[in-house]
Amino acid sequence: MVMQSAFVFIKPQANTPKVEELVKTKFSSVGITILKEGEITGPVIDAKQYIDNHYYAIASKATIMAAKDLNIPVEKFAATFGEEWATVCAEGRALNALEIKNKFGWTADELDAKWSETSDKHDPKTRIKFGGGFYCGKLVVEGTTYYTFNAFFMTMRDKFTGADAKIHYFVVEFDSETLAWADFRGKVLGPTNPADAPSDSLRGMVLATWQELGLQSAPDTGDNAVHASASPFEGLAERTNWLGDEYTIGEGDKQDSFAKALIAEGLDVDTIKAWTVDPQVLLVKGEDKKGSVFDQLEDKDSAECIAKLKELYGAKSA
Repeated sequence: MVMQSAFVFIKPQANTPKVEELVKTKFSSVGITILKEGEITGPVIDAKQYIDNHYYAIASKATIMAAKDLNIPVEKFAATFGEEWATVCAEGRALNALEIKNKFGWTADELDAKWSETSDKHDPKTRIKFGGGFYCGKLVVEGTTYYTFNAFFMTMRDKFTGADAKIHYFVVEFDSETLAWADFRGKVLGPTNPADAPSDSLRGMVLATWQELGLQSAPDTGDNAVHASASPFEGLAERTNWLGDEYTIGEGDKQDSFAKALIAEGLDVDTIKAWTVDPQVLLVKGEDKKGSVFDQLEDKDSAECIAKLKELYGAKSA
């Protein structure tokens, strides 16, 4: 028997007492044990940047890092927009999404509307993709040209950080011999698009009965009611982000059980911490191919997840 632990939360748009009861009933019916549960409010999510760290690969460019500190491919920037990145920074015209939103007092929706007007199809281009989850848009405001990054993130962030927003979270565990991680996500939670979800999955049931459950609108791909960790490693990343006062990677009485298992297999604390924000890492020893840590681990059970992480660690150490 190998117990594996996930982090689950009901998203703000679906966080009603009836949905909470539905989740608990579903978990009980398939042998999932709730170890801990609670609520986190929007203002706390905002102040602690929980949702930013949850979507770190995207949010690091939108809210966490100042625009001037981003790793910009300066030649590509100059070729696309016709001016030097150093000049833009010196003149204060490089702003991340949160910075530009606050500078002009825009709402998230107002910023999103302006971002939506940028495009890599324009001639000259007003948007460019620098890499996976890394977009730069050119905005002209009051006659001045500014550059901002991943501004599309702000409308989603706003749903989690509003004054009345809150999530209800669960730390859960289940036996890999009776419930595979792939089935936990595919059958218990349901696919990203609730319309594709099995009728007895959480997302499927919320879609079918959303009005009875007290939702204001039907769930869809963006607002799909419930989140759950995509792998045991993402579970570790999410517990130490959202509940960092109770779960840690390093040694001590609050050390996360999966972190402890990884350290026992030879991974070091610094690497585990670095990998919890899903960087691009070497995939094969002796080759230059890189990919997302999280993508390599999706839907894997704990033992397979640990084995894959050891393989990636070996490639890193080559």
